Amino acid sequence: MIKRFLPRGLLGRSLLIVLVPLVILQAVTFTIFYGGHLDFISRRLSFAIAGEIAQTIQLIRRYPADERYTLDNAQRLFEVPMHFIPDAGLDLRPRINLPGPMDDDLAAALEAKVRLPFTMDWTSDARAVLIRVQVAQGILEVEAPRKRLYPSTIYLFVLWVVGTALLLFGIAALFLRNQVRAIRRLAEAAEAFGLGRDRGPIKPEGATEVRQAATAFNRMQARIHRFLSQRTEMLAGVSHDLRTPLTRLRLALAILPKTDELAPDIADMTADTAEMERMIAGYLAFARGEGAEQAQAIDLSALLDEVATAARRTGASIELDSPQGITVHLRPDAARRAVTNLVDNARRHASRVHLSVQPQGRVISVLVDDNGPGIPPDRRESVFKPFESGADDGTGLGLTIARDIARAHGGEIHLEHSPLGGLRARMRLPI
Repeated sequence: MIKRFLPRGLLGRSLLIVLVPLVILQAVTFTIFYGGHLDFISRRLSFAIAGEIAQTIQLIRRYPADERYTLDNAQRLFEVPMHFIPDAGLDLRPRINLPGPMDDDLAAALEAKVRLPFTMDWTSDARAVLIRVQVAQGILEVEAPRKRLYPSTIYLFVLWVVGTALLLFGIAALFLRNQVRAIRRLAEAAEAFGLGRDRGPIKPEGATEVRQAATAFNRMQARIHRFLSQRTEMLAGVSHDLRTPLTRLRLALAILPKTDELAPDIADMTADTAEMERMIAGYLAFARGEGAEQAQAIDLSALLDEVATAARRTGASIELDSPQGITVHLRPDAARRAVTNLVDNARRHASRVHLSVQPQGRVISVLVDDNGPGIPPDRRESVFKPFESGADDGTGLGLTIARDIARAHGGEIHLEHSPLGGLRARMRLPI
């Protein structure tokens, strides 16, 4: 239950770790001062005021004829304004309790020293507490200065406690934000790199551990780039070495005499040579993975229109349903190849293909539906394995390459049942 109210971000949790002990420490300090020192001082001050009032009342009782003289001397000696209201009765209303020990301490002191009915008014005057005591001749009204009932340093102490807490919290928030910012930049760089958006090395900053993580990320990124570059160069060399003998075979087949006896064999060998060239191109594209291309903002509707137009040129019946103005960050050639592979796979096994787009928040889905025989659910995942040709072209790499490209963009491809009765290929891509 408590976890629901806790912050989820590192900055919020770090500040909470700093703030909770700070608040507890300040609360303990304030409680010790408030409940100990302040209470002790308040009792002493309250008993001093009550003693002065009790002394004045005793003098009035002893010298009733010199009442005015007694009050004047009391005000001069005690520095407490006092007034006498003759023949008046006291209205004993329930007093309002104030926060803090001051009113309780004063009430206890008056009960112990004066021992007469009294009232206290803490609200009428901002500088004094109005105390009324019922005596035989009337009411003795005393304006006790507040500064004599509780120390004014309490406000300075509260200001110090709150001010230092806010200052320490602000300093902690400033430093923690800088540390979290370095972690956030590292996370954003890793996410962008995983989506195929190479931003280059990131600058190590923040704490030592964060700098080590950033340096390790830069080294990992460089190793991956180096591996992709070496693999691409090696495959380019292998492709060149394989294409050379294939070219010689094609030339040899071209100069062979086209006799009736050799024509069928020449046609079969020419078809085999073309198939080998297509297989080599497919292997190269699969291994390369379009890794050298940089992601950029492209119009997805325009890209899908190009794919549909190219498919129609080959005689395919394809429908396109794509809203305009959808911009995504993709590697254009790689994305075009992935969608083309999905469309080619659909049109090989169906007479009707429907290409559409389905926005879903921060994710967009490219749907390729067909009316073909479909694939049983238990075999839909296996067709993505390399060289699995059960529902693909002759090399068994079309769907594998498409999924590899989708995952390089931070997306995924799933096969589902199509409303057209055949197979639906759903390629999900982050916007």
